[in-house]
Amino acid sequence: MNDCVFCRIVAGEAPAAKVYEDDTLCAFLDLRPIARGHTLVIPKRHAAELEDLDAELGAQIFRIGHRLALAIRRSSLAADGANLILNDGTAAFQTVPHVHLHVIPRSHGDKLRFAAGFVLRRPHDPVATAAAIREGIAALENEGEGPEKEIDG
Repeated sequence: MNDCVFCRIVAGEAPAAKVYEDDTLCAFLDLRPIARGHTLVIPKRHAAELEDLDAELGAQIFRIGHRLALAIRRSSLAADGANLILNDGTAAFQTVPHVHLHVIPRSHGDKLRFAAGFVLRRPHDPVATAAAIREGIAALENEGEGPEKEIDG
């Protein structure tokens, strides 16, 4: 699907700070993050909405979202928690017509900063942020969470 920005990222035709990739999924930093480390997990095969998505692939998206939330806690970003959000359809504020799970790092006491993030949506050193998340993934592997494919810088 040539007009889909997420499909172009998967194809290597659009830039993205990738943090994870396997045969079916790709995860990269949101271009307009709400918080530092805000990551999107997408299926490589285009699916505009949940109705277009196989249930098992949806489960894989949430498994990787879970893993990334844990990795962000173990990274130098040191989040205390995460919001995992999937907006399905324009009625639910989905702005890019390709299924994507938001993994948004949260910290205790960040309510004002989080609210400001909705308005400002500015990148936070994407190269260093992506590297920090990949380090968190490596920390999970060292804890015995199992090997996962990741992106090198």
